[in-house]
Amino acid sequence: MQVTLDTNSHFPACGSPGLCESCHSGLHGLPDRVFQVEIPLQWQRLTEQIMNLKTAGLLIMTALLGLSGCATMTADECVMSDWHTLGFEDGARGYTADQLGNRRKACAKHGVAPDFEAYQAGREEGLRQYCQPSRGFSLGSSGANYNGVCPGYMEADFVDAYNSGHRLYTLQARVSHATNQISAKKHELDTSRNRMRAAEATLISADTSVEDRVLVMAELKDLSERTGQLEAEIDQLIADRAQSKQTLANYQSVIAAAGF
Repeated sequence: MQVTLDTNSHFPACGSPGLCESCHSGLHGLPDRVFQVEIPLQWQRLTEQIMNLKTAGLLIMTALLGLSGCATMTADECVMSDWHTLGFEDGARGYTADQLGNRRKACAKHGVAPDFEAYQAGREEGLRQYCQPSRGFSLGSSGANYNGVCPGYMEADFVDAYNSGHRLYTLQARVSHATNQISAKKHELDTSRNRMRAAEATLISADTSVEDRVLVMAELKDLSERTGQLEAEIDQLIADRAQSKQTLANYQSVIAAAGF
């Protein structure tokens, strides 16, 4: 069964072909961590920089694992392996055709050539197992990549299910992102209020000079304005999150009715 899709849905950018499923699955499912910063005005920029570095590092590590670990074969494995079984396993994991090239290069170091026909026959069987709509939905809802490996007669249903799952993933991520933003704004608001209390205490202190009082009053003005902005932003984020939750709940009802 097919779920009505967002016409703007598209596949996430795929990584290197042939990556192990264990290497790339869940990569897009990383939670947005909240990094608490004591300087409110630098919060958003610093958070974006940290998340960009974190994501880039994980992508590089995943690609390296996929290129170096997925097709490593010893001399005994190259000689003794059942190439039909290897092809089935690679197909059932959704590996691209490049995986055979990786295996060929690994075995060439040991003077062994793969049995192409046996491998290809096994891979086609494995792909028939992999390219089921239920698997496509699971792949999409986890935020993992689809590398376009399904045969033409199976791909349409698989992609429909994948897009349905990825839509669910997107809606869930939107709610999670809003929750993280609310937490960050609330932390900044608490920090601003604490600074305001400290400034007010300094303002009424007998030890504070006239010059310092002028500076403190200016600081209080800025803090008061920022506090008001944060309160408004939090209210808006809460409203946006409520709407996102409702959209998510409605979509979950749709996909449940479709059998996912």
